[in-house]
Amino acid sequence: MTKYKKYFEMMIADNKELFDSFKQLHDSYALNQENLQEKFNAEGGKISEVIREYENRLCANTERGMYNQYSAGLAQKFQDEVRAHFPMIDYIGLKVEKQETTSFVIKKINLT
Repeated sequence: MTKYKKYFEMMIADNKELFDSFKQLHDSYALNQENLQEKFNAEGGKISEVIREYENRLCANTERGMYNQYSAGLAQKFQDEVRAHFPMIDYIGLKVEKQETTSFVIKKINLT
């Protein structure tokens, strides 16, 4: 097993309850984005911190050594693995703006 997959599996195993609840929310969010955006942002913030922590652990040794040029690629592969399991992960943090419904109005032209 490759190192980034090993770290991904370790991340999921160490935070099983957190990721299980997020997976349910993620699947619901994929079906109903408008109503769940705020909750998805709140829970997704916690998930993002965990993902960032494990990505930093993964890349910490390669950034210092002679393989530092591969660190960015390794981080990208790890993020791609996360996206493979949670495709909507990039939607964390989107702002929800409610549009006011206005009726159709034609402005009158004053000819005088």
